[in-house]
Amino acid sequence: MGGLKKYMPITYWTSLIGSLALIGFPGFSGFFSKDSIIEAVRHSTIPGHDFAYYAVLGGVFITALYSFRMFFMVFHGEERMDQHTKEHLREPPWVITGPLIALAIPSVIIGAMTISHMLFGDYFGTAVFVRESHDALAKVGENFSGVWGFVEHGVFSMPFALAMAGVFVAWWMYIKQPGSADFWVRNFPFVHKLLENKYYVDDFNDIAFGGGSRGLGGKLWKVGDVIVIDGFFVNGSAKFVGWFSGVARKLQTGLLYHYAFAMIIGLVGFLSWLIYTSM
Repeated sequence: MGGLKKYMPITYWTSLIGSLALIGFPGFSGFFSKDSIIEAVRHSTIPGHDFAYYAVLGGVFITALYSFRMFFMVFHGEERMDQHTKEHLREPPWVITGPLIALAIPSVIIGAMTISHMLFGDYFGTAVFVRESHDALAKVGENFSGVWGFVEHGVFSMPFALAMAGVFVAWWMYIKQPGSADFWVRNFPFVHKLLENKYYVDDFNDIAFGGGSRGLGGKLWKVGDVIVIDGFFVNGSAKFVGWFSGVARKLQTGLLYHYAFAMIIGLVGFLSWLIYTSM
């Protein structure tokens, strides 16, 4: 795409508002939620909270980088569409832009309107239970001095600096020096391949968990389904019925004296049982 700002101004401004909210720019809805989480992690005493804190800080930079990479590549810079596409560029109908505007407005104001009651008030009542030893958000609330104080604190915080750094890197790599990304790909192919393959986490999951699950499923099918269910219960019961029927069939000779002899044997057995139980 590229250079769509002048063709789609409503989409441009709503996307800008959404991107600023997503990176937690002070005053936007995403700022209040994201900074509250980061501050709660920082005040936590749970083992591992230090690692979690630096992980979410890194996430702030990465979020700003990829969000504004998309924003700059789509709406700014050189136009990369062909002539046919360019001739049909226009703002989408109101069925699209209407919801965009309806979502952009609360993205600007709803955080400031709700943070006091939702995070530090009794908005949820007893619906959410937090163990006292894990209530890091309460520690954040002790220093909460209102919406403007929270915004002022955010402007001079590390998350804001990292978010702005991510925006700057995106602007530099895709607007100021659009070929700089290729430089990193050429000179650091291993890092590029590692990131492109998402640290090979998907490959590991496919081999370890997916492959392991498929292997376990195959064993359960061969043993549980083929041998136990089909072999023993289904086919085994059918074979037993066939065997028993074959034995019982031999007793049906059609000769009268065979039947009379069987009746005598049965009667003797029955009388013997009666005599034994009556003694």
